[in-house]
Amino acid sequence: QVQLVESGGGSVQAGGSLKLSCAASGYIFSRCGMGWYRQAPGKERELVSTISSDGTTSYAESVKGRFTISQDNAKNTLYLQMNSLKTEDTAVYYCAASCPVLGHPYMNWGQGTQVTVSS
Repeated sequence: QVQLVESGGGSVQAGGSLKLSCAASGYIFSRCGMGWYRQAPGKERELVSTISSDGTTSYAESVKGRFTISQDNAKNTLYLQMNSLKTEDTAVYYCAASCPVLGHPYMNWGQGTQVTVSS
């Protein structure tokens, strides 16, 4: 069973930075695709960024050039560096791990961490 625990959320003014962390149980980065999602009030959960087991990254258009996803295999920790934050980045951010179970991908979720960006 994969456990994911996010931290690093908080309140920041527009233009500021935050770094989210996601501590994962076990050595999952070699077999699971990792990612960050977010959900703003009244909106659906959306994909922010992903990193595959080979290190390939992807970003939503809205965060390209401002957010950077990375992982530390030795620490079993996923990160999301968020710079030049905008008020529209306000949301609960979730860490996710897509791991194969009996040949099918199964999504594991963290509990979420709140990010609030004020103008």
